[in-house]
Amino acid sequence: MLQVIGAGFGRKGTLSLKVALEHLGFAPCYHMVEVFAHPGHVALWQAVGAGRPIDWEGLFGGYQAAVDAPACVYYEQLLQVYPEARVVLTVRDPQEWYESARSTIFSLEPDADGSALPPGFARMDELMMRRIFPEGVDDADRAMAAFERHNRTVQERVPAERLLVYEIREGWPPLCAFLGVPVPDVPFPRLNARQEFFRLVTPPGPNSPATP
Repeated sequence: MLQVIGAGFGRKGTLSLKVALEHLGFAPCYHMVEVFAHPGHVALWQAVGAGRPIDWEGLFGGYQAAVDAPACVYYEQLLQVYPEARVVLTVRDPQEWYESARSTIFSLEPDADGSALPPGFARMDELMMRRIFPEGVDDADRAMAAFERHNRTVQERVPAERLLVYEIREGWPPLCAFLGVPVPDVPFPRLNARQEFFRLVTPPGPNSPATP
């Protein structure tokens, strides 16, 4: 049963948050990497994006937390299914976020030669992007406005006592205080998610894109 729901978009330290939550005992934590590991999940997320009901426990059975897309896009539905869950909204400077997203998730060509995307992933991504970025992502100002609108909406709709607005650079203390767990005696995970992104979506080989 999900105990923690991440409502922040990718490119805001969600991979580091996943590892941190798992270290704190909220393991396993669902993340976009799980979609690559379980291609059958794509159809379930397509159904969610199309507004059809799914078996949430069938999808999240065994998971203690969920961060990044697709979960962050549908955080309201998840709160209805898991009303006791707490929500972590990761935030970042909009300009920094857009530049990072533009060079990774917004630049991905789903049908490009060498892609490791599961079948149907492009349709799943289209449904998510349309929901959050109805005007597309090519225009930086509009994309950043949608980004900020999402952050405001989360803060308006999630009760304050169940919400942590959080920057990854803050490390363990606010996260542990919010979740009611001790601060571990290890460094907070700082993962290079940009490198991890390209490693996940492109199989190794001579034509693999260089990691920025």
